[in-house]
Amino acid sequence: MTKSPEGGQLTMQRPPIVSLQAWEAARRELLVKEKSQMRAHDALAAERRRMPWMAVEQAYAFEGPKGRASLLDLFEGRRQLVVYRAFFEPGVFGWPDHACRGCSLGADQVAHLAHLNARDTTLVYASRAPQADIARLKAKMGWDMPWYTITDSFDADFGVDEWHGHNVFLRDGEQVFRTYFINNRGDEAMGTTWSYLDLTPLGRQEVWEDSPEGYPQTPTYKWWNWHDNYTAEASPDPKWVSVSDAGEAAFRKLETSGKV
Repeated sequence: MTKSPEGGQLTMQRPPIVSLQAWEAARRELLVKEKSQMRAHDALAAERRRMPWMAVEQAYAFEGPKGRASLLDLFEGRRQLVVYRAFFEPGVFGWPDHACRGCSLGADQVAHLAHLNARDTTLVYASRAPQADIARLKAKMGWDMPWYTITDSFDADFGVDEWHGHNVFLRDGEQVFRTYFINNRGDEAMGTTWSYLDLTPLGRQEVWEDSPEGYPQTPTYKWWNWHDNYTAEASPDPKWVSVSDAGEAAFRKLETSGKV
């Protein structure tokens, strides 16, 4: 017996209780479907990297911790930008003590941004709350992501004036392009370094990916680092190269044998 969310009692129908051998067989059967789903995800990400781009012609303006900022400024000098429209402003449930509960749940899942930055990608949040309120909220909730105040039609123009969503941009010099957009349940999966990179036009930038010719790519695993050490190492540590090579070889062997 277990309690329902409403506090009543309900009977949970359990799956069969089996031996180790039967459990392993069931797991292998499901793993085939999981691998198929993963490869489908990779194929979708590859197709996303071939999406057409839309030139952003309007000069959008934001307010940030250092004052007025343009959309180009939000890149922080990097090539890719992911902007999440979070609802924190008058009229939103929770104001002024909290942001939207759903947006806050998402903010709690954001991985350390150093890993995303190492792939030439910046993540920012944007709301209509004043900067003083945003700073107060971030301090209260322990959030570190850059968070800007929308001051014009950015949210309406990019489909996030009434609902949350992630817009993805790429810059080529001073020119900014919109490359992708995801919202609704698509936002639920966001938060990891990989989920953000898989939305971007350049992807994870690893050699195994199916990307258009000329896209930046580096050897798999080699760019990984401790989040406080990216700036200290311009090239992969030889010891990590050895460890990652051995790990990749072992993984490929297991994959070939069908054990993973």
